[in-house]
Amino acid sequence: MNKWLYRASAALAIVGLAVSIYMAIYKYTGNDGMCLGSGDCSTVNASVYSEVNGIPVAVFGVVGYAAILIAHFYEDKTEFLRRNGTTLIFGMSLTGFLFTLWLIYVEVALLKALCPFCVASQVAMTLVFIVAVARLIRNEI
Repeated sequence: MNKWLYRASAALAIVGLAVSIYMAIYKYTGNDGMCLGSGDCSTVNASVYSEVNGIPVAVFGVVGYAAILIAHFYEDKTEFLRRNGTTLIFGMSLTGFLFTLWLIYVEVALLKALCPFCVASQVAMTLVFIVAVARLIRNEI
């Protein structure tokens, strides 16, 4: 296991988790002061696209980033994750990345508004995915 890639992936997932928790709190409280000066943040957060079946998108981020972190934590502690952890993390990050592409499209094309916290999470997930691809390639060689 490449420790640098492992640590980079875990650190990026922690950043994404922190941003997602922040945005979930913002969604549930509706405190526009949490936007930190960006009106686009409240535009995105109040849109119909900010929820899926009544569940805030930020909650999906919290669950996704937490799952990736849990897989990282147990990757060298269980036999299943020793053999399959890199592939599992790749699969979760691929799912998150594809959802991220959809969210970017929604913000840019449909809402014409960019939430800086959403962008931070999108960048974090994209980088988690890139590192997961690198880890997968290194494990296969």
